[in-house]
Amino acid sequence: MLLPKDRGHHHWAVSEITPQPVYQARRRWIAAAAGAWLVPRTVRAADPPAPMGAPLPGTRSAVPGALTMDKSTSLADATSYNNFYEFGLDKSDPAEYARALKTRPWSVAVEGAVRRPGTFGIDELLKLGAMEDRVYRMRCVEGWSMVIPWVGFSLSQLIRKVEPTGNAKYVQFVTLADRTQMPGLRSSVLEWPYVEGLRLDEAMHPLTLLAFGMYGQVLPNQNGAPVRVVVPWKYGFKSGKSIVKIRFVEQQPTTSWSLAAPHEYGFYSNVNPTVDHPRWSQASERRIGEGGLFAKKRPTLMFNGYEAQVGQLYAGMDLKRWF
Repeated sequence: MLLPKDRGHHHWAVSEITPQPVYQARRRWIAAAAGAWLVPRTVRAADPPAPMGAPLPGTRSAVPGALTMDKSTSLADATSYNNFYEFGLDKSDPAEYARALKTRPWSVAVEGAVRRPGTFGIDELLKLGAMEDRVYRMRCVEGWSMVIPWVGFSLSQLIRKVEPTGNAKYVQFVTLADRTQMPGLRSSVLEWPYVEGLRLDEAMHPLTLLAFGMYGQVLPNQNGAPVRVVVPWKYGFKSGKSIVKIRFVEQQPTTSWSLAAPHEYGFYSNVNPTVDHPRWSQASERRIGEGGLFAKKRPTLMFNGYEAQVGQLYAGMDLKRWF
């Protein structure tokens, strides 16, 4: 999940806002990283900001639920305070270090239970569907939320092109893990590469977005360039960034956070205010840009407000068991 920075206010303690494996590993990681890749803050402060992408316009989406009327989070917030551990554990690290990420050339391999496997260059992927503008609510597991205008097309368009077989029950996403470009990979907070997954019907839902841009521009590196998934009814960490491989598999794949902390992060990870995280409530949230830590909380909506569109995917499931 990409989280805008709450500037000018007191921040929560690390143990309150950071997944347990992260804050347990933070000191160890920083000590190892300091001698290997940290540049003095005085030097980094003089570096130019990470460049924004070229214009990437889309047409207004007609997918039901794809255009929330909520006020969008500012571009500055959405690109300066991010969760992208491949570039560091601190929220400011991705914006500082992701500028080194090379997004051209780039390819995404499609493997597994499909009739038409292959490798797609990023420019080939861009041509698979008509670019749409979509405005999604995004909810972080730590209690923050934001509203992001994305540019992309439904992942289902790629899925139909590769023709899944009857054995394809799940879709697994594998993200880039390049130690020469991603200093955060020296951290042991997660096993690399970062892996996420969806059930096939979740991946096929028209709201599941293959995103190439945001705010009418090509994705900034710190936001998952050049291609990522966006699943608006799930917590943000389900939306894999900088994807290099998509696998169609029969068995439910093990995902990075469910492997690191299975009692805290389940496979489904749907936004559900009735299921608390073991260390905090999920019943309310603070919208970025509405006063920071001291903003009035708003009730968390079931499925992040997309229940009408996606609730049927989970009919009959015990959502406290399948969290």
